[in-house]
Amino acid sequence: MKLKQVSIFLENSPGRLYETTRALGDAGINLHALTLNEAVDFGVLRLLVSDITKTRQILMGKQFPARIDDVVAVEIKDEAGSLAEILEPLKKQNISVRYMYAFSGLDQKQAVMIFCFSDMDKAIEILKENNCTLLSAETFGMLENVD
Repeated sequence: MKLKQVSIFLENSPGRLYETTRALGDAGINLHALTLNEAVDFGVLRLLVSDITKTRQILMGKQFPARIDDVVAVEIKDEAGSLAEILEPLKKQNISVRYMYAFSGLDQKQAVMIFCFSDMDKAIEILKENNCTLLSAETFGMLENVD
């Protein structure tokens, strides 16, 4: 189950993150998960949002450079060693993690990891074979109709 994620490239300047999140908030877009990574002159804001199409329209209207990527959300136990258990079968099949981020799960005993893998389809297959819980867009309340 792939999810659509928005990756926005932001200049490292005061107010740029505010401007982006204000525009989305004013449009009623809920941010379900996010991470911000720094590079030299810009940052990459990765978001799981409530409405991907509307988000894209807003970003294009404001001329924010962005793209849509596929990611996988995996629910794991919120305890020591759980992430390694998820990664081990992927390592054995030479699947690498390009990037990942996490947030507290839908209940207190779970965490949710958002992954981008070197081979998304193969990774999904391996995760399913290993009884991992993959979360759907519906679980997050996300609309994913991308024009």
